[in-house]
Amino acid sequence: MSIKGKAYIAGVFEHPTREAIGYTTPQLHAECAKGALEDAGLSKDDIDGYFCAGDAPGFGAMSMADYMGLKLRHMDSTETGGSSYILHVGHAAEAIAAGKCSVALITLAGRPRTARMGMGGGGGGPGRGGPPPGAAFGEVPEAGFENIYGGSTHNTYGMCAMRHMHDYGTTSEQLAWIKVAASHHAQWNEHAMLREVVTVEDVLASPMIATPLHRMDCCVVSDGGGAVIVVSPEVARSLNRPLVKIIGAGEAPKGPRGGNDLDLTYSGAVWSGPAAFAEAGVTPKDMKYASIYDSFTITVLMQLEDLGFCKKGDGGKFVADGNLISGVGKLPFNTDGGGLCNNHPTNRGGITKVIEAVRQLRGEAHPKVQVPNCDLAIAHGTGGSLGTRHGAATVIMERE
Repeated sequence: MSIKGKAYIAGVFEHPTREAIGYTTPQLHAECAKGALEDAGLSKDDIDGYFCAGDAPGFGAMSMADYMGLKLRHMDSTETGGSSYILHVGHAAEAIAAGKCSVALITLAGRPRTARMGMGGGGGGPGRGGPPPGAAFGEVPEAGFENIYGGSTHNTYGMCAMRHMHDYGTTSEQLAWIKVAASHHAQWNEHAMLREVVTVEDVLASPMIATPLHRMDCCVVSDGGGAVIVVSPEVARSLNRPLVKIIGAGEAPKGPRGGNDLDLTYSGAVWSGPAAFAEAGVTPKDMKYASIYDSFTITVLMQLEDLGFCKKGDGGKFVADGNLISGVGKLPFNTDGGGLCNNHPTNRGGITKVIEAVRQLRGEAHPKVQVPNCDLAIAHGTGGSLGTRHGAATVIMERE
């Protein structure tokens, strides 16, 4: 069953806090839900489907539905780390197409910065504080084979970057251009954690974290959250909001399969991307804007290759010289500053990728970074770790 044109994104909201002192995690979820509903022009009584992931406390969807007073016909708490919320957009569209719900709420929220509990592995971003690597995952199948070596999020992504450099000649200077592009966009975002525009030289001069990744190659650690409202075509056309149609979605896991299939140079986007493009009936060349998960600079480079924006191994050349900067390059990306500069709430950046893509399609991004005539956009993310196992999710949206 194709979901093309069978669901729309009617509301989005990104929580403005980056350090949630005095908040609880359920409160952040609820405030994000309220903001997205107000954006859509709906009320909580209209919600009949709810989607959340591992960041939702307690019993996940059950606990949060009770907390927010939701009466539901459909729930989904699929967990794929930071890509969960992009995947949930596709799942919500499927549920709506199947008649399981007509107004679906997706929320993300957390407080890793304030609570000092972030480990980073959930979305493939650097953590802060918390137990030693692997301690929270002692019962997972790979624990006895991998966790004993104490791998961290940083060094597993560092391995990917090093291998990509070895195989394709990618350089640290090329990776740095991704951070430079993000900083050019973040300067216009009043909520961004890092608003200073940086240069390639600044990135290379920042401390080395996990060779070859410097500190500026890593995303920020922030509190906060966001929410998305996905609705049926009938509901969408009854609202006084711009129409953003979901036209394609794809998802895929990737893992080393016990070391039998370990290739650090590609991500699950090699499967989720083509599936989404095929369903949408468009190609990478058609995209006017790209929201790409940016837990680290290498994450962006590999996903751009795997999604088909350039050939494998050409990512370094593709991102260099400002090619990702809105108004300068040919593929504007992460115009809110992304995880590298804006925020990476609860170490899971997927939902913000959908939110900024919707802003672009509506023409509601900051005027300095708004892409002219933006009618097609892609949001893509990974959850877990590129260096071990992760889930990839891709959504393609169109302005109607």
